[in-house]
Amino acid sequence: QVQLVESGGGLVQPGGSLRLSCAASGRLFNWYTMAWYRQAPGNQRELVARIGRDGPPTYADTVKGRFFISIDNAKATVSLQMNSLKPEDTAVYYCNLNTPREAYWGQGTQVTVSS
Repeated sequence: QVQLVESGGGLVQPGGSLRLSCAASGRLFNWYTMAWYRQAPGNQRELVARIGRDGPPTYADTVKGRFFISIDNAKATVSLQMNSLKPEDTAVYYCNLNTPREAYWGQGTQVTVSS
């Protein structure tokens, strides 16, 4: 089993920055991707950024150049640095970890971008 706990959400003004973190614990030895998704009210959950054991990270077109995903393997933590935030970035952000057998999700953290 894997447990994911997100932190770092909150209220920020347009143009501001936030950093989300996701601490993973449990059976992590065979994970192959970690990612951040988001879901705004009335919308489907969408991929924001994904990072694997090898290769460069990938980003949704809507966040390229503003959001950056990174992993601290020693701390088993994946982070999402969000810059130049826009009102349309408002959503619940979910951490995701994939193994060959299963996908795991965190409980979500609210990000609200508003003046």
